[in-house]
Amino acid sequence: MNLQGTTQGSARRISFNGKFLTSTHASTGVQRVAQQLIVALDQLLVENQHLASKLDVQLIVPGDETRAITLGAIRISGSSRFSRWFKSIPWEHLVLPIRARGSTLINLCNLGPVAKFNAYTMMHDAQVHSSPASYSWKFATWYRLIQPMLGRANRRILTVSHFSKKQLVQYRVADADRISVIHNGCDHVLEIQQDTDILQRLALQPGRYVVALSTLQAHKNIPVLLRAFADPRLAEITLVLFGSISRTDFERSGHAVPPSTVFPGRLTDEQMTGLIANAGAFAFPSLTEGFGLPPLEAMALGCPVVAAPCGALPETCGDAAVYADAGRADAWVDALASIISDPALADGLRAKGRAHASDFSWRRAAYALLELILPESRLCVADHAAHVGGAIHPQATSPQ
Repeated sequence: MNLQGTTQGSARRISFNGKFLTSTHASTGVQRVAQQLIVALDQLLVENQHLASKLDVQLIVPGDETRAITLGAIRISGSSRFSRWFKSIPWEHLVLPIRARGSTLINLCNLGPVAKFNAYTMMHDAQVHSSPASYSWKFATWYRLIQPMLGRANRRILTVSHFSKKQLVQYRVADADRISVIHNGCDHVLEIQQDTDILQRLALQPGRYVVALSTLQAHKNIPVLLRAFADPRLAEITLVLFGSISRTDFERSGHAVPPSTVFPGRLTDEQMTGLIANAGAFAFPSLTEGFGLPPLEAMALGCPVVAAPCGALPETCGDAAVYADAGRADAWVDALASIISDPALADGLRAKGRAHASDFSWRRAAYALLELILPESRLCVADHAAHVGGAIHPQATSPQ
């Protein structure tokens, strides 16, 4: 019997939902994961022509106004006559199933069309259920409505951590035996040219500042850092909160902002990597995370990480991070002050972090995704490895 999405004697057809590339769709961590996975899979197909000959892979985008992505083996299917009338959610549910007809559809950004049954959807977390206060009522309601529908209709649900899998089961989004885990990669940050001029612009001394995200989302728990940096023990250390949320936004929300806090605003990837690579520590106090990519990126850049032992963070960070109680500002003071004042401790964390982060590559994630969609691809990979003298990738997925 042939699998859905393939015909006798033809290549297996796979379509990726490219809505995340539209210029009106904000680039977030979820969109970054989607792009990196597709780029890594494309590279595998470029390198392995035998495998590429068995697949016909396309990235379907809503229209011509999309962010740039360079692919060699995966073709980009652009605008159609429907795109001018159907945008965003209507396009995803009405146009995309038609354009993906006869193929296996892969949705990498939490949502997809409910009418497409031969599909895989990656749901990165269940935080609309566990932390609804972090989202608008409209956003949370839409996700809570549609994700269980996808959980029942799709061939399989993908997620990024075992913690997220348990959450999706707990909130009845999908059954455990229909969810597979594929860990994210983080090696993309190593390809970014670091811009260290940002340190001079912000008057920062390498190793004498702590970096964190600037957000008011409740589950990100940034106020615990504001309270920590009000402590005299951190008076000479700068807290750098990067992102779109400003000092005024925090103050209007009732949070006292210590004078040692700097808000550089939104940064380029080059500025962000330069900032993190030279920081004394990266602080990540989230109350829950589906994966926690930022601290892993920081580890890859050689920055010591202090994280809360919550959500998927222990799974993602392992023993390469220092953990501080999410609700105790004094615990964050102790952890951050210890790292910044002890060069040997900091150097040890940098080395341990780099080694740990090296286990999380987009290539491994792409292999894992490919094996779930096309189990027989492992034979193609093994055959290719034998011919080029390479090794088959380590296992990077858990279907159980």
